[in-house]
Amino acid sequence: MRWPQVLGSAVQTLPTGSFSFVMASGIVSTAFAAVGWPVPSLILLIIAAAALVILAAMTVWRFASFRSEVLLDARNPGRAFGFFTIVAAINVVGVRLYSPASPTVTIVLAALSVPLWLLFTYGLPGNLMLRPLAGPVAAKVDGSWFLWVVGTQSLATAAATIGGGSRSPALATMAVALWGIGVVLYLMLATLVTLRLLTVPSKPSSFTPSYWIYMGATAITVLAGSRILLLPQDLPVMAATVAVVSGLTFVLWAFGAWWVPLLVIFGLWRHVMHRESARYEAGLWSIVFPLGMYSVASMHFGAAARLPLLVSIGEAGTWVAGAAWLIVTAAMVYAGYARLLGRPTPVTGGPAAPQ
Repeated sequence: MRWPQVLGSAVQTLPTGSFSFVMASGIVSTAFAAVGWPVPSLILLIIAAAALVILAAMTVWRFASFRSEVLLDARNPGRAFGFFTIVAAINVVGVRLYSPASPTVTIVLAALSVPLWLLFTYGLPGNLMLRPLAGPVAAKVDGSWFLWVVGTQSLATAAATIGGGSRSPALATMAVALWGIGVVLYLMLATLVTLRLLTVPSKPSSFTPSYWIYMGATAITVLAGSRILLLPQDLPVMAATVAVVSGLTFVLWAFGAWWVPLLVIFGLWRHVMHRESARYEAGLWSIVFPLGMYSVASMHFGAAARLPLLVSIGEAGTWVAGAAWLIVTAAMVYAGYARLLGRPTPVTGGPAAPQ
C-alpha cells in the first residue's frame, strides 16, 4: 500500500479509544518524574504531546471525511465510551505540564476538554438509552464503559490541580463535585459490569484488556482525591468534604489493589487455559495506563495521607508500568511495520478498538 492509502485507511478505521496511547505515555511520564528520573519522563512527555496533536488532527479528519463511521461508533455500546479517552488524554498531558508559575497550558487544555466531556457524558449514554434497540444495552456492557469515569476524574484532577495553585473556591468546588460524580458513576458501572460477568456466559474473546480499566478507574479516582486533599484546607468545600474524600479515596485505593490479581487471572484464563493468541491490539494501552495511574495515585495519596507504604508501592509500580510501556510500544511498532508491508497484524477488541 502507498502512504496516502495507508494514512487514509488509518484515519477511517481509527479506534474510538486511540487516545489511550497518549494517556499511557503521559501517566508513565508523570510516574518517572515522581521517582526522580527526568530524562525518561521528558521523552515520554514529548511522545505523549506529539501523539496528542497527531491523533487530534486524525480525529478531526475522520469526523470531516468519515462522519458515518464516527456516528456508528457513537451508537455502538462496545465502542462509544472510547471517546472519553480524548478527554482523559488532554487532561493527563495538561496536568503533567502544570507549573504553579505558568499554569496557562494546563488551564487551556482543561478548558478544551470541558465541552467534549459535556458532549460525551450526556450525548453517548443518552443516545444508547433513547435509540431503538435490538436488545438490552446492559448485555453489551464491558470494561470500556469505565472510561466514562476516567474522563470525569481526569477533569476533576485538572480542576483540583489548577484550583490548588490559584486558591479558587469555585475550582475547588468543581473538583470535588466532579470527583463525587465520578465515584457514583464508578459504583453504578461496577455493578453493571460485575452483573454481566456473573450472568452472561464467558468466552475467551470477551476478556479483552478493557477490563483493566476497572482498576484504572479506581486509580484515577484516587489521584483526583489526592489532589483534592492538597487543596487549601480553609476553603469552604474542604471543611464540608475532606473526611469523605479521604476515607473513600483510601477504600478505592485498596479496592484497586484487590482487582489486580483477578485481572491477571482473567488474562491467564484467556491466553493459557484457552490458548487465545497474544498479539498487538490497541486495547493493550488499557493495561499500561492503569499500571501507571495506580503507581502515580499511590505515590500522591501516600504523600498526602502520610502513608509511606503506599509511596513505596507506587515507586515499585513505576518500573512495572515503564516495562509494560516498552513491551506494548515494541508490539505496536512491529504491527505497524507489518501493515506497511502488506501483512497487517490483526487488531482485536479492547476499549480502544472494541469489536
